[in-house]
Amino acid sequence: MGRRRKRVRQEGLWTPTGALPLGASHPFYQRLNQILDEKKFDEYVEAICERFYADEVGRPGLAPGIYFRLLMVGYFEGIDSERGIAWRASDSLSIRSFIRIALDESVPDHSTISRTRRLMDVETHQAVFQWVLTVLAEKKLLKGTTIGIDATTLEANAALRSIVRRDTGEKYEEFLARLAKESGIETPTREQLAKLDRQRPKKGSNDDWTHPHDPDARITKMKDGRTHLAHKAEHAVDMETGAIVAVTLHGANEGDTKTIQETVAEAGERITSIVADTDNDAVAKQVSAEGPREVVTDKGYHSRAVVSEMAEWGVRTYCSEPDRGRQRWPGQRTEQRAVSANRRRIRGERGRRLLRQRGEKLERWNQHLYDRGGMRRVHLRGRENILKRLMVHSGAANLGLLMRKLFGKGTPRALQGRLRTLFSSPGASARLFSGPAMLVRSFGRWMVCRRPYQMISAAV
Repeated sequence: MGRRRKRVRQEGLWTPTGALPLGASHPFYQRLNQILDEKKFDEYVEAICERFYADEVGRPGLAPGIYFRLLMVGYFEGIDSERGIAWRASDSLSIRSFIRIALDESVPDHSTISRTRRLMDVETHQAVFQWVLTVLAEKKLLKGTTIGIDATTLEANAALRSIVRRDTGEKYEEFLARLAKESGIETPTREQLAKLDRQRPKKGSNDDWTHPHDPDARITKMKDGRTHLAHKAEHAVDMETGAIVAVTLHGANEGDTKTIQETVAEAGERITSIVADTDNDAVAKQVSAEGPREVVTDKGYHSRAVVSEMAEWGVRTYCSEPDRGRQRWPGQRTEQRAVSANRRRIRGERGRRLLRQRGEKLERWNQHLYDRGGMRRVHLRGRENILKRLMVHSGAANLGLLMRKLFGKGTPRALQGRLRTLFSSPGASARLFSGPAMLVRSFGRWMVCRRPYQMISAAV
């Protein structure tokens, strides 16, 4: 039996590189790096980020390829903070191999990642997202004709107890104490302050209150009924392929009918840019050169102004209509035609099919991006910083969609579960050890293996 006391020894001053432990690369990250290398991802991001780095002054900065890969790890591993990303990259040999950090090199800490993010502007992160969309178009995973729009709330990195008045800068408790004194209570108790607060109308208005450290956060009610400071993320998804074509960030108090125009416009700009910048004839024929022609939404986006404005843009709407009863149209002939046309489309066979696909193609990204992906509660402050992280996060989700097409799974954990199922099933084990030659089905393909290790390497 080996004992720990016998293993205690003094570490050598120098360690040869050949003596360092070498971990097996994760097949998911290994294949993803092959795709990034084939499309020259590092050369592209170094070219667009060159202006943010000095030529010879100071210590070498974090390479752009490493920085954007680290943010992608946040999506694939479901890590919410940059500190957690740095910790995970330090612990995992597979992630070290993915971000191209050698074992004798130190992984960048969270302060280096955050400083690099602050130095690069939003347009650079959007360019990386656009690059991923171009790769999807080349792999026939982008059409751009029919898009769906959906939004969700992200809990801000700010507490309600820290909000202050916009006019006087008073804290919430100081404001209540002043109101109590004005009402005749000189030394109010906590119970009296709570009673006074309950009797006030519109006590949480965004017009009166703000957060001193995150002015972009807005007071709103979350999906689970709680009241928090939050932001609103809205994304546009290709309803034919499931690819995310645009992501926008708004104040949480802004309604869906006020933000859909910006999201549709950005989606159209990204889709048309792909066609204009490509020299691939297949991509030019496949992707809609005029941008989205149809928009699918839920009933929260339905209004006379939105439907008529989309009709003016030449976009057909498939928007669920809430039950508003009998409506009157004084002097609104154009709006009436647009609403009637939308109602006729959603009652047709194609309209019902598109509305049924919202859960599969559109709403599931709320789970992948924010709940499982770790972005439901943001750890950054400022709408610009959050949008930077969100753009690369969505780009990684699109890469996961590509990996799902090529590999069968879109995340490392999903691939790990598939391999475990492959090797743990009784039929697979019987085929694995049944003789010198075996017929094995792996990932939808039949293959003949002469040795067990050949089947394992073919599967991964």
